Amino acid sequence: MDCANCKLDNACYQGKSCYDQGYQQPEYGIEENRKILATASRIESEYYMKITRIQEVIKFCQEMDYRTLGIGFCVGLSKEVKEISAILGKHFKVHSVCCKVCGVDKKEYEIPNVKPERYEAACNPVGQVKYLNKLGTQLNLIVGLCIGHDILFTKYSEAPVTTLVVKDRVLAHNPLGAIYSNYWRRQL
Repeated sequence: MDCANCKLDNACYQGKSCYDQGYQQPEYGIEENRKILATASRIESEYYMKITRIQEVIKFCQEMDYRTLGIGFCVGLSKEVKEISAILGKHFKVHSVCCKVCGVDKKEYEIPNVKPERYEAACNPVGQVKYLNKLGTQLNLIVGLCIGHDILFTKYSEAPVTTLVVKDRVLAHNPLGAIYSNYWRRQL
């Protein structure tokens, strides 16, 4: 199966299964998973092309009855997270944790500094999410964590995780810009 290169014009959209295990996954029998799937599908159906991703997050959390959200974010997006937190804070209790939490020296992990002449704290995605776990967040949002750091954050989160912003320093945090731009596509 190679869905990216489908020769059947995405026939799965009309009910054809190319997956040898069928469509029924036992994980959907778990109440929380079924509720997440149904809520997400309802929001897609009702609000398709009508609301932004931030609005979708709000609707989703309201329908899931989440009251406490966590945000794990990159220090480079502090200004944006302040705005996001204020918006979400109108509806939920929001806890945010910066990637540099604990201020651990990069040298402790043999990580080179971006600017060798100054002290640089290492990113601490496990520390971020452990703090949010301790606070009992019901959903954690990733805002611009580095590749790999987002993986560790997700791996150790006790709550479900969704990504609100994907870091791309070159393309204004829009990784698909590389696909939409002839210049950047040629560079790939």
